Amino acid sequence: MSTYTPAELSVEVTGEKKELLTVLQDQRNMLRITARNLSDDDARKQSTVSTLTIGALIKHLAHGEENAARVITERDENAEFDMSQAMTEYEMGNDETLAGWLDAYDRAAAELDRVIAGAASLDELIPQPTAPWAPEREWVSIRTMIAHLLRETAHHSGHADIIREALDGQTTMGAVSEGQDWADAEWAQ
Repeated sequence: MSTYTPAELSVEVTGEKKELLTVLQDQRNMLRITARNLSDDDARKQSTVSTLTIGALIKHLAHGEENAARVITERDENAEFDMSQAMTEYEMGNDETLAGWLDAYDRAAAELDRVIAGAASLDELIPQPTAPWAPEREWVSIRTMIAHLLRETAHHSGHADIIREALDGQTTMGAVSEGQDWADAEWAQ
């Protein structure tokens, strides 16, 4: 499978699980590349008109993967989305570190991968927490949950890439292609 990064999995899976988790891992790796060599202060900087920061996006995605693993394992038919937690995810506090959130992201990703690897089928239907934007209980497949995480990770990786470019000019694709024979110097910038 073609990926931008060496997307090694922490679990042994085959077939569709391997394909989906490999693409998800590649997106996780791309986000890590975007954050490469940033200080904690840089990870907190708002470099665009948005209030988003690279550190906060990593924090948000770490919580997202952690929550997905919990939703799959608990299968709580009465769960409600925790808006109070969600409101804290978009800020990396002064007492938090980029390294700490990257570690949390890695742990959450490894746990989610373990949960997915252990699932009997990607077709298993999982009750989703209700939320203000989804007041009726929905049941979705594990496959759909992975697709949602792929979309969410790619979406926020794009945000992070723009924030990083505004910080110091680095682009994620430029960083990925550094030193590669195939990279055109102008394209990689």
